[in-house]
Amino acid sequence: MTATNRSGPAPAISLSKVQERAPDLVNLYKAAGDSLRRQGLEGVRAAVYLVLDRSGSMRPYYRDGTMQNLAEQVLSLSAHLDDDGIVPVVFFSTDVDGSTDLALGRHRTRIEKLHQNLGHMGRTNYHWAMDEVIDHYAASGSRSPALVVFQTDGGPTSRFAAERYLCKAAALPLFWQFIGFGDPDDNEFAFLRKLDTLAVPDRRVVDNAGFFHAGRSPQSTTDHQLYDRLLGEFPEWLTAARTARIVE
Repeated sequence: MTATNRSGPAPAISLSKVQERAPDLVNLYKAAGDSLRRQGLEGVRAAVYLVLDRSGSMRPYYRDGTMQNLAEQVLSLSAHLDDDGIVPVVFFSTDVDGSTDLALGRHRTRIEKLHQNLGHMGRTNYHWAMDEVIDHYAASGSRSPALVVFQTDGGPTSRFAAERYLCKAAALPLFWQFIGFGDPDDNEFAFLRKLDTLAVPDRRVVDNAGFFHAGRSPQSTTDHQLYDRLLGEFPEWLTAARTARIVE
């Protein structure tokens, strides 16, 4: 395989393979590699999941391509971490609206097309989407770490259930990186800030979540900025999870 940095460990999928299968993602792939190097994560292997909010207020973000753009950013990051070139995607609103795989080379326009076929856009319930990810991970038989990119534009209808699921999931090799879209002053995001700071070890065995806000126009965030924030707390979690023997 060809590494993006000859002096460092090789990525899971080489630059040449990305050029062959998804040439439109090469710049994103390179930006993701830069962030991984800055975080000391070169050579780390992890599954990557993407969870997307389909509550009614999310409609403009699907329409203007923001959600497709996020999916391509996450898929490009995944190419460094997981050699299957696939990101499992879960769409949620009141319940789980649907799930699919986003594959390198079969990613173009896929998110908007899937969204249009999923019907009614409901309210916001995190815990059913979290349960779907946990079930998928368990069925995979893996004990390797997983990075779950969880996008939403507001707090959940059932906050108790979301908090309970996050605390229970702390014993699993899953790190939940929440991303907020929308008004940064919205009180809805206070709950996500709370999840990010739940006490350890009183509430959960390790700190298994991070949160950052991408603003009203997430596409104005540069790729490098997004990757740096996506990966900002992941190295600390990896260290804590290994110490706690959650990650082998």
